[in-house]
Amino acid sequence: MGAKFAIVARAAAAAVLVLAAGTALAQGYPAKPIRMIVPFAPGGTSDILARLFGPKLHESWGQPVVVENRPGASGNIGAELVAKSPPDGYTLALMDVGNLVITPSVLPVPFDIGKDFAPVTIIMYSPHLLAVNPGLPVSSVADLVKYAKANPGKLNYGSTGLGSAPHLAGVLFAQSQGLTWVDVPAKGGADSILHVMSGQADVLFNGMVATLPHVKSGKLKLLAVSSDARVASLADVPTVAEATGMRDFKTGTYQGVLAPAGTPAPIVAKLQAEIARIAALPDVKEKLVALGADPVLNTPAQFADWMKSESAKWAAVVKKANLKVQ
Repeated sequence: MGAKFAIVARAAAAAVLVLAAGTALAQGYPAKPIRMIVPFAPGGTSDILARLFGPKLHESWGQPVVVENRPGASGNIGAELVAKSPPDGYTLALMDVGNLVITPSVLPVPFDIGKDFAPVTIIMYSPHLLAVNPGLPVSSVADLVKYAKANPGKLNYGSTGLGSAPHLAGVLFAQSQGLTWVDVPAKGGADSILHVMSGQADVLFNGMVATLPHVKSGKLKLLAVSSDARVASLADVPTVAEATGMRDFKTGTYQGVLAPAGTPAPIVAKLQAEIARIAALPDVKEKLVALGADPVLNTPAQFADWMKSESAKWAAVVKKANLKVQ
């Protein structure tokens, strides 16, 4: 009994020492510039948010936050860079975390989402906008479905790469409506938008933050939003669920911050708390609302649970579409 007690006591003491060391690290964090990796091209939702929150973190902590765009492989190149970085809080990812819960069901990826990342927080949810090139002869979701069925395989669908959240939104929509269209992958949301505006592609689902300005300029025609309720700033625009009768259709961009696995919990907690504080600042809150963003700011544990449940949901969609690439 005494030996067992001694073992338990030593383990408890070790745990206290680890916690104390982590707390000390957090108190001195950050002591040097932070790299914020955006695994997509400039101009997309992740990039816009990184350049909104980065300067605010700099103001708070006095250390520069350097935004680096590392596009490619549906976001996997930048994600892998972060997963394999030192777990010290100085290399972070700000990305559409929908990619992390979808892509592994489609493509072989060089990381394990459940083991190689320390989730910090989901900053916001923003619905996808279902939009088309203005030259396409459709004015509603019903028109789009009718046109696509009359012209199977003719429409080009602009996505942000195989296994990305916008790609799977288009797959889910096509599955539900019995449509066939051709995927035109891009390096990120900004490139996908350019594809549709230029006529290289005809239709897309893409994050509202990056897409809405081009709808307002008339370069894209908006048909629907992919949230489960109408967006207040777009009250006249139906949801995809309303337009199709699919009550459970909800897709969108979930922008989150992640660190490498093994990053001390006190540093992760400090990051989460500061990001949540910044999101509540009047000027930041105003910008998020104007962009159609719905702040989430969940805890690291809640973020981890979300990734687990979303992974299961999208794995079913991928299996049905037979999209798995070996």
